Amino acid sequence: MTTLTSDFLRTLQERGFIHQCTDLAGLDERAAKGPIIAYIGFDCTADSLHVGSLLPIMMLRWLQKTGHKPIVLMGGGTTKIGDPSGKDEARQLLTDEAINANMAGIKRIFGRYLSFGDGPTDAVMVNNADWLDELKYIPLLRDIGRHFTINRMMTFESVKLRLDREQPLTFLEFNYMILQAYDFVELFRREKCLLQMGGSDQWGNIINGVELGRRTDGAELFGLTTPLLTTSSGAKMGKTAAGAVWLTADKLSAYDFWQYWRNTEDADVGRFLRLYTELPLDEVARLESLEGAGINEAKKILAHEVTKLAHGEEAALEAAETARRTFEQGAAAEGLPSIDVPRAELEAGVAVVDLLVSAGLAASKGEARRLIKGAGAKMNDAAIPDEAAKATAADLNADGVIKLSAGKKRHALVKAV
Repeated sequence: MTTLTSDFLRTLQERGFIHQCTDLAGLDERAAKGPIIAYIGFDCTADSLHVGSLLPIMMLRWLQKTGHKPIVLMGGGTTKIGDPSGKDEARQLLTDEAINANMAGIKRIFGRYLSFGDGPTDAVMVNNADWLDELKYIPLLRDIGRHFTINRMMTFESVKLRLDREQPLTFLEFNYMILQAYDFVELFRREKCLLQMGGSDQWGNIINGVELGRRTDGAELFGLTTPLLTTSSGAKMGKTAAGAVWLTADKLSAYDFWQYWRNTEDADVGRFLRLYTELPLDEVARLESLEGAGINEAKKILAHEVTKLAHGEEAALEAAETARRTFEQGAAAEGLPSIDVPRAELEAGVAVVDLLVSAGLAASKGEARRLIKGAGAKMNDAAIPDEAAKATAADLNADGVIKLSAGKKRHALVKAV
């Protein structure tokens, strides 16, 4: 392992963030001399970000905490094309109105992780539509396009993957890597930005920006990526049976977010504590060495620390209390996720299979039936007798709700309205 002298890169290395770097020694030397400016881009394909974006967000946070300046680049321009990296087919094209609405939703997230302002290490947020929308096609081809060869572009994973699977790659998408490279050069010119960071799937795009900056401006730019994360069992981070693990409460409740981290596999606890929290490494080492019931306490600490960053201390404590009441006391706590069902429908009877799907406890009716058949689904803490079972108004408890459970850790409430 390379011995690093800058606080920023040493922290990232010790906590497991670094996968690839264009010139680790050169970047380390530059970062040790004083503040550097670095950016990560976020396209506006939804009105929130999910856990898959949390690793790069934490990189920006550590960048600022170790004395450097982060730039959050909103992809108001690049979203109009869509990044082909890691995708089997073209993204659906969004209208300008949809992109702007998504951008507004995403902006809410960063205030919890970064300090914005006008100071030398304060974060700034910029929108690449500010320059990409103004580009003229012929000058872009002459000034920028001549630095890219089709031969080289065909070697990048984002292109090879699509072609190997015989999926069409549009000329529109083919331009994405050129525009992302141009973003880096533009940020160098505007902000003196020297470093682009991102996930490992962005390596080819980042390399293009580093090389373009050298060719057009003689600039020494750097690229740094994080590893592609999966759980120990091979599952993709941020995916559950109920859908994506979003970072905003209007898309996923703080309680469900807390539960996602509480349900971390034992083998992942130490790694996730290093990557997604700011706990000191000696404390992380202590927690990951725990066994038996102790590892469950470590998972609760992980859930608290990650939820505290995303939703605030109060929401994290409330989620933990909801879990304690639900799992340790068996109460149907008000903080649980819930669905509303018209009382008239409950009077007539509603299939429990449908309720499990609506509550996000099963991804499909087939999965719900398998849960019931395998005795993994419960209603009001009692096993559901068969796959044709119905919930009725008679099942409402003293609090006026029906508690549904999938396994021991996932619960939801059905409320009559």
